[in-house]
Amino acid sequence: MRVTFIGGARTVTGSSFLISTDLANILVDSGMFQGRRELTRRNQLEYIYDPSEIDAVILTHAHIDHSGLIPKLVKSGFRGKIFSTKATADLCELMLLDSAHIQEMESSWKSNKNLRRGLSEVPPLYTTDDAVKSLKHFQRVFYDQEFEAATGIRAVFRDAGHIIGSAMVELFVKDEGRETRLVFSGDVGVPDQPIIRDPSIITGADFLFIESTYGNRLHKSLEESKEELKEAILTTVNGGGKVIIPSFAVGRTQELIFYLSELYRDGYLNDVPIFVDSPMATSATEIIKENPQCFDEETHALLSSGETPLNIPTLTFTQSTRESIEINQMAGGAIIISASGMCDAGRIKHHLRHNLWRPEASVIFVGFQAEGTLGRMIVTGADEVRIMGEEVKVNAKIFSIGGFSAHADRNGLLDWASHFRGDSPTVFVVHGEERASLSFARALESELSLTSYVPHWGETVELKTNKEFQSVSITEAGEMVELKGSRMFKDLHYIKKRIGEIEAEEVPAREEAVYQKIKKIKDLLMELEEERS
Repeated sequence: MRVTFIGGARTVTGSSFLISTDLANILVDSGMFQGRRELTRRNQLEYIYDPSEIDAVILTHAHIDHSGLIPKLVKSGFRGKIFSTKATADLCELMLLDSAHIQEMESSWKSNKNLRRGLSEVPPLYTTDDAVKSLKHFQRVFYDQEFEAATGIRAVFRDAGHIIGSAMVELFVKDEGRETRLVFSGDVGVPDQPIIRDPSIITGADFLFIESTYGNRLHKSLEESKEELKEAILTTVNGGGKVIIPSFAVGRTQELIFYLSELYRDGYLNDVPIFVDSPMATSATEIIKENPQCFDEETHALLSSGETPLNIPTLTFTQSTRESIEINQMAGGAIIISASGMCDAGRIKHHLRHNLWRPEASVIFVGFQAEGTLGRMIVTGADEVRIMGEEVKVNAKIFSIGGFSAHADRNGLLDWASHFRGDSPTVFVVHGEERASLSFARALESELSLTSYVPHWGETVELKTNKEFQSVSITEAGEMVELKGSRMFKDLHYIKKRIGEIEAEEVPAREEAVYQKIKKIKDLLMELEEERS
């Protein structure tokens, strides 16, 4: 059995993993690369596999960095089933059509620009028609229900606690007369998030593929973050300024509405207008309401008592462009939640252009900002940014509140992974920027004694018996520098692995000094990998 890291390797976005056996080929996720131009260009590359030979896609959740290339896959010849939870399939009906619309708009803009220069038109990555066709491939599956994904491959979804419908995936793969258990973490959520359940605990695997978005960072506590949000909002609106909150349309926006409803019930926001200025977020909120099977006990209790946690009397969902424009023409304080969460598209750019230069305004970031995005530039202290062709001064107060993240932080990931210690799986660290992934791999080895490896983009590994693996190739999808470097770092990986085996042996007292030196060598190897990032 082989696993190829199509995406999500040393990057947060583009999650996609190809599992190949003698009997079947399946993908776990088919996500879009986002952020820096060198990453988004990967979306245009030819596949390094034949889409018509893929038997199935197992989709962990609806976010575009996990689902966004499904229409391209179907357009390129994929004919199999796409397995997901019901809520994920419902959200994909919304999100993939929206993504297709963005592809068509970008294609039109680039084509017009090219035609004016005497160049050829630029076709869209995929069209609305492609997205509609892809939706016909979805097959909805319940949590904790085993299903046959392809010949010789059984699968089970577990609740990931990330967004509504999000899942971890357990795979039981038969190949060459043996069965191997693979676990893909998907995006691991944070316990005690509103509305959705906590992440499921899984205790066994031969190979674990774990995300590392915040593998080298810690979040503030939720209570501390809620207090910081309250203070930032009240300071701004009492001073007559607008609060701009870039937010992901699915998950984060609904979480914010929940917390704002608490502030409203406590009497803090009685006269403060609140706007959710995102048609997608509006539709996503309705989809979430239609999937109560994903709610946690606290939300069910609120609903049973007559409370409506996603409704606030002062809350307005705006749909039309005219309504959106009118928000910026309003005088006085207000709270504006708008997409996209990283500020690289959508109505949020208009609100930033109108408010970022105002010292009485504030911008509150409550989610991850990928490298190369407008949000990343603002949150890291840019004095001036370019928005819609115009240079805009950053005079507004900027807040970054990490405790609202839907991704577990370093300690949360370690805690989740600690339940595997008795089974000692080999761990592949994915879905993180390079430095975060390498740092988290080091933490897994030093704190949980789990053999860990950070794969490269386009790398193929062969999974062997006894939880061992061998890196067999890095395809042309990767850059040449990765091809050259991979052989050296593959050798370093095997040295690390052998040192791990030595560490596991019983060490006589007279050899303790040698043992400590061996541990230092291992630490140096981990530092070398980290420095390379």
